[in-house]
Amino acid sequence: MLFANGAVKLLRRAGDQGVMRRIIFMLTCCWLGIGLAGCDHTLRQAAVVAPVEPPGGDPVQEPTDVKYYPSDEPVRLGLEHFNRGSYGLANRYFRDAVEKSPKDVTAWVGLAASYDRIRRFDLADQAYAQAIRLGGETVQVLNDQGYSYMLRGNLSAARRKFEKAYSLDPGNPVIANNLELLNGSRRFIERPPNNQP
Repeated sequence: MLFANGAVKLLRRAGDQGVMRRIIFMLTCCWLGIGLAGCDHTLRQAAVVAPVEPPGGDPVQEPTDVKYYPSDEPVRLGLEHFNRGSYGLANRYFRDAVEKSPKDVTAWVGLAASYDRIRRFDLADQAYAQAIRLGGETVQVLNDQGYSYMLRGNLSAARRKFEKAYSLDPGNPVIANNLELLNGSRRFIERPPNNQP
């Protein structure tokens, strides 16, 4: 403390503010260095005393001990992104799902629908074919195929798929809505014969 008071008096006499600031800065750095050196010593001691073994036994498992539990996480994320309208991300997750579980019909149908939305109809047809091989021509697959054909502009193929799906489940409101949408599209496209160029 006497040293600090003496240094301050010396600096006041000098009258140079720049020198005073430099000396105060150097003193502050020294005090911080001393304080940090004490902390470093304490941290080193704590590291030596800390327990080395993790609680609960050996964390390493043998390959024969590990059991596979299939997860629906890729399908769940694919559906979530599809419903948000992020069809590229949905496609990525559905592809991951069919790679991990190639017999999952839901993943194949989701993959096909996401391919439809990114306009990769060739890949959508392959995914629909795989879904049909695994689960047959279900109402959902037929409805989705009809919607795929409608997106392509092939309205007659779309009508065939929608009508087949409707015959299997006549009370399904989604199929009825798609047929209405298809009928509206047909009326919009068709023109009377006298209106031809």
